[in-house]
Amino acid sequence: MKPELNLSTAATATSVDFNAIKQRQQATWASGDFSIIGTTLQIVGESLAEAADVRAGERVLDVAAGNGNATLAAARRFAQVTSTDYVPHLLEKGAQRAQAEGLDIHFQVADAEALPFADSAFDVLLSTFGSMFTPDHGKSAHELLRVVRSGGRIGLANWTPEGFLGDRCIVITAYSPPPPGIPSPMLWGTEPHIIELFGPVAADIRCVRRHFNFRYRSPAHWIEIFRTFYGPTHKVYAALDAERQVALTDDITALLERRNVGGPYSLVVPGEYLEVVITKQ
Repeated sequence: MKPELNLSTAATATSVDFNAIKQRQQATWASGDFSIIGTTLQIVGESLAEAADVRAGERVLDVAAGNGNATLAAARRFAQVTSTDYVPHLLEKGAQRAQAEGLDIHFQVADAEALPFADSAFDVLLSTFGSMFTPDHGKSAHELLRVVRSGGRIGLANWTPEGFLGDRCIVITAYSPPPPGIPSPMLWGTEPHIIELFGPVAADIRCVRRHFNFRYRSPAHWIEIFRTFYGPTHKVYAALDAERQVALTDDITALLERRNVGGPYSLVVPGEYLEVVITKQ
């Protein structure tokens, strides 16, 4: 029987130290160099900016922006963009990209669960595979809603539990279980959880399932890139002994081969994600 993700929204521990967990997460995302992988996801930022109908002159906030895919997409549409993340190095990478394109963007270190902005400060908020990884889902959703004006939009791109990233999460969890009491980030890729988090103050919620294609030379190439540059995978490998590292590589290779639609001489793995656009009441 295929293992499944635990998608329960209930905490399994009564006293979860969210601050300690967040500090570990921050160190994890700061390891490696996510910008190497992040730039390959640019098309998702462009699609989300279109879905959220970003318009010239609007005040746009990119939350957990990484190296700025949605940030650049909004700025290319002549919006007034503030790009935030809690990893300064990633914001520096985003600023370099913005400078190369001559885009005027404000970059600011910020925690998605405690945004340093006034209520209703923005017309549009975007987050591509970012806010979904916050440990306290309710707190982050509250913050996203708080800083957007009435009638404003929130655009999210979240990996789904049924897609490739959900299967990858199952593989990784077998080698590095998450802290007890923390709900799976993949919940953000499910319509019921989005409605639970945002429904009470939403005038409209639109969810569309889309695919991003991971394109690499081979499974070995994918593993090399993610093991080196993707913080969560980098950290898991570093914590394993040599035998377990080989076993993890074998399991990821099997998953990639099973999901590959690119034939025997390339790797093309569709990664399903949920594109969400919420209009605030």
